Amino acid sequence: MGSKGGKSHLKRLAAPGFWPIHRKEKVWTVKSSPGPHPADESIPLLIVVRDILGLAKTSKEAGIIISEGKIKVDGRVRRDRRFPVGLMDVVEVLGLNRFFRVVPSTHRFLAFQPIDEKEKTFKLCRIENKTTVKNRKIQLNLHDGRNILLNPEEASGDGYKVLDVLKISLPDNNITEHLRFKEGMYAIIIGGKNIGKHGKIVEIEKTPYKKRNLKTVKIVGKDGVEYSTIPDYVFVVGEDSPIITLPGG
Repeated sequence: MGSKGGKSHLKRLAAPGFWPIHRKEKVWTVKSSPGPHPADESIPLLIVVRDILGLAKTSKEAGIIISEGKIKVDGRVRRDRRFPVGLMDVVEVLGLNRFFRVVPSTHRFLAFQPIDEKEKTFKLCRIENKTTVKNRKIQLNLHDGRNILLNPEEASGDGYKVLDVLKISLPDNNITEHLRFKEGMYAIIIGGKNIGKHGKIVEIEKTPYKKRNLKTVKIVGKDGVEYSTIPDYVFVVGEDSPIITLPGG
């Protein structure tokens, strides 16, 4: 009889390239469990604790730290060592007053940027899709798997649109700010060859009848260098300046 469902184990050679693990030291590694981020765009919590934050030397030690509830992700204690940690997640180490936000990196796709205690209270989430549900309510589907329900009048007019970014309080998930995807906003590139670069959006291609993934967005960094990418790779992080801490200031 054939196997059913996905496999729960993963070889190190088959792990995503941005995971900071030795490929030939051992055969197996931990695999991300189903959760808020895709397996190829996230890092299991055990690897975060052991290899990135350096809180443990072995997987057993890291598993004990996690099972004791000493790690919070987005304001909630996570005890699953395979829990996937991904883009814009806020990681807190209880007892050490250490806080990190997962941001795009020019080196390893995802970087754990140290943040202060004030910044750990919110998260930025991008709207990936909008659907209409029961009682004509609008459901906003965010990049990390969250869903937010709005009344029709809240989402009507020039309201929430796909690729807009919401500033959400943690852990109660209340919308505190709305950052629109438009020219003049500050954004960071989350994919492609220019991943991790950030600056102001100076131009968004508005060619009608053209698919979104074929359009071009131009971003100019603080050093004056211009980067071109597609809308799906643009993540708005502020208006005149970023409201979160980014690598390189």
